[in-house]
Amino acid sequence: MEYEFDLVGKIGSMALIRKEDQDIDYNIFSRLGAELRPGMIWVTSGATEIGRLDYLKRTGCELCGDPEQDKADYSSQGQAILMQNYRQFIPQEYGIRQILVEHTHFNDPEKCEHIRQLLIRSARQKTIPIVNYNDPVSDEENRKMELAARREKGGEVHECVDNDETAAVIAGLVKAKMLVLMTSTEGIYRESGNPDTLVREVTGKTYEDVERQVRELQKGCHGTSRAGSNGAAAKLEYALGCVRGGTTVIIGHARHRLSDLTEGRVPCTRIGVEK
Repeated sequence: MEYEFDLVGKIGSMALIRKEDQDIDYNIFSRLGAELRPGMIWVTSGATEIGRLDYLKRTGCELCGDPEQDKADYSSQGQAILMQNYRQFIPQEYGIRQILVEHTHFNDPEKCEHIRQLLIRSARQKTIPIVNYNDPVSDEENRKMELAARREKGGEVHECVDNDETAAVIAGLVKAKMLVLMTSTEGIYRESGNPDTLVREVTGKTYEDVERQVRELQKGCHGTSRAGSNGAAAKLEYALGCVRGGTTVIIGHARHRLSDLTEGRVPCTRIGVEK
């Protein structure tokens, strides 16, 4: 019988940082590490921002060249630190495996199947895949050209530069029961930036019921928390694709324990078809 994953999770860059201290938030890594286990896939952002902070600490200044080149340089410096922190806090009896992906892996059937089998083997071998987009070797100009060529041929195209999309695509790929997107907000708000308007449930008896509610919510989604991110509207769009495949999606704050989010003990947004 085909293996079914309990959970695919993703955490955003700024959720891993103590912004006021310009440093890594080790408490987040500690809480996450205590709960990650085989049967879960963890998609992580953070390499670029952690690399930037590390470079700043070591040199006293930031890079000031071409923004795309600076991003690649920061990411390659931060990737090792990112993995070091996951390894430090995940129980030692579990292995962890770094998997760096690009858009081409999810737009080519053979490459996609290769990734799927790798993920399945990881779970069966009692290891936890830690997935990130491979920013150090990704060139934006080439990526745009490749994606444009694929769109001309028709069919669905995955860009996957945003790790929310990467996590959603992987959740669909492995038929995960649940997708958890950990962010720096409590979830989706009806009024952008107003925590009092948190939407706790976006559920219905059919996929069409859920889609109708999501489309209404997207009308009120404006802006993003940082440059380069796609914001709440995109999160909702990625969530819909997962819900269509039977996955329940939870969007919540990274300060909460993973289990508290999945079991509904803390404020968050839950999206899915009622079961």
